[in-house]
Amino acid sequence: MAHEYDGDRRTFLKSAAMASGGLLLTGFAGPSLAGPSSQASQAAKKEGNADEVSPAEDLMREHGVLNRVLLIYDEAMRRIEAGAELSPEPLAKAADLIRRFVEDYHEKLEEEHLFPRFRKANRLVELVDVLVKQHEAGRHLTDQIKQAANAAALKKPEERRKLADSLRAFNRMYRPHEAREDTILFPAFRTIVPPGEYDALGEEFENKEHALFGADGFEKAVDEVATIEKSLGIYELGQFTPQA
Repeated sequence: MAHEYDGDRRTFLKSAAMASGGLLLTGFAGPSLAGPSSQASQAAKKEGNADEVSPAEDLMREHGVLNRVLLIYDEAMRRIEAGAELSPEPLAKAADLIRRFVEDYHEKLEEEHLFPRFRKANRLVELVDVLVKQHEAGRHLTDQIKQAANAAALKKPEERRKLADSLRAFNRMYRPHEAREDTILFPAFRTIVPPGEYDALGEEFENKEHALFGADGFEKAVDEVATIEKSLGIYELGQFTPQA
């Protein structure tokens, strides 16, 4: 019995040692089999996915640029109504940014890629119709603002009043306009577009942005609006905090 036990024990220990060695060898060999290049490729893939911007996110962050211009327009209205000095340059640059980045780029993306798909799917058609009309109205208002954003016009009380009316109409329309798109239209867009097509649109939007504004089109727009804010003294975020 003792010899049988010793034999069984030796067999067990030998098997356990082989199994343990196999596990150690597997644990050691695993990473080398995968290879550093494979791991780097996976990491790069994850990093690449993190850098990708979806169509809805792209459009929403562009709304952030629009919102900051609306604040510039608010400041211009405040100065006009207070009879304070208003240099035409910041206002002219803001209206030009609206024309180039919002109307000729952002809204064109919506009109060419979003609105037709909603109509084809028979979804939110009434909302789309209103949004199209508001795009047209916004361009008309931008024309008026650009025409009035000059030193000669700003010296005339009647022209200043008309300019303030145009700025007020623009802001009053675009705040609910963009809010409705952010909360209703853009979330619904993903539900009517197949995933592969949705991802391809994100790349198409990015390529369009690069073609029009260069590799860092969005970042350049943000820098541009920040420069205008600084010239008007409204860049620092803390100044908008209510005092206790």
